[in-house]
Amino acid sequence: MIAELLAAAGDSLIERTSSTLRVQNIVQLSLAPVFMLAAIGAVLNVMNMRLTWIVERVDKLEKREEEGRTDREIEELPALRRRQKYAHDAINLSTGAGLLICVVIILLFVSAFIRTAIGTWVAATWITAMVLVSGALLMFLLETRLATRSAREMRSLSRRIERRERD
Repeated sequence: MIAELLAAAGDSLIERTSSTLRVQNIVQLSLAPVFMLAAIGAVLNVMNMRLTWIVERVDKLEKREEEGRTDREIEELPALRRRQKYAHDAINLSTGAGLLICVVIILLFVSAFIRTAIGTWVAATWITAMVLVSGALLMFLLETRLATRSAREMRSLSRRIERRERD
């Protein structure tokens, strides 16, 4: 009895997924998310390079500070730490978006194997991924805005940050 049910379910599954046209349609539907995933990967690469530079710069300045040096560059540490936070947040949001795009692709292929309509899940996952991408780009914008400030502006911003943290 159970074997017959499993065989019938297996036959039904094979019947639903054996259509080359159906599989082609799913592959076509998954192309947009795949391109988005590639774009997120490229942006992640840029963000990682920037974060690496910031972390190395912060480490270098913290070592100088620990040695008791008091040069002007050390005054930039609070602003650099803020840049580091923005870059880190951008990477986390981009990574989350990339993972959700993978879930969208998985759901598209799973939809070929099940009768239950999961379009709402696909749409909700896609929307959530786009919100994360938007947040990541906003964090990246904030980080690059800070990066383009002059050294004098960075020191001034750092002093304001330190004052706010003390209050």
